[in-house]
Amino acid sequence: MPEQPARAWRAVLEHIERDLLDGRLGPGDRLPSERDLSADLGVGRSSVREALRVLEVMGLIRTATGSGPQAGAIVIATPTGGMSTLLRLQVAAQGFPLDDVVQTRLVIEDAVVSALAARAERDLTEAHRVLHAMDSDHLAPAEFLALDAQLHLALAESSGNTVIAAMMAGLRTAIESYVLAGSAAIDDWDAMADRLRAEHHAIIDAIDGGDADAARTLVHAHITGYYQHVLGR
Repeated sequence: MPEQPARAWRAVLEHIERDLLDGRLGPGDRLPSERDLSADLGVGRSSVREALRVLEVMGLIRTATGSGPQAGAIVIATPTGGMSTLLRLQVAAQGFPLDDVVQTRLVIEDAVVSALAARAERDLTEAHRVLHAMDSDHLAPAEFLALDAQLHLALAESSGNTVIAAMMAGLRTAIESYVLAGSAAIDDWDAMADRLRAEHHAIIDAIDGGDADAARTLVHAHITGYYQHVLGR
């Protein structure tokens, strides 16, 4: 019996997933055509198209019309955008408790600063650029805190771990939201901004100096200190 339309596209997803897991498909490979998938799986072409749209939104494939080596649906080698998108959607739907977001930050950023500090060669060009931008005395709280989130993302990207970078990118909206919401409870914003600047500089200095223990201690105190100050956690 043919698949019901409401479930047919899931059968296409499961088929492609099996091919990926079994090594029959890999980064850079082209998926079979809509017509071939439809015939092989016994589903309508509309269901195949629906499955391909889902995979494209998830960042697992890219599609292009026409002919030639770049046409059709092709598996993407580093689908970090899809993971970030899914996390952002979950955050937007308030699918994650704030305490869990903060705890996840601590785990991720501990790994990030440790890896960067232990590395003989590291490129913190973007982190230093953002750090310099945050030193301006004319930033509104929202501008400052957006740069704050950008700095932490820049460190994650500098780590070279694409999964960690994707997770931080996906959590960035949640991070910006809770730090900005918390800023309304701060009586002396200028003093808080000075404190955060000093903490950021200390973290970067520890990484540049190759002191992983100090970097971990500083980033942990930085994240939990703000969280406890503004939310009383």
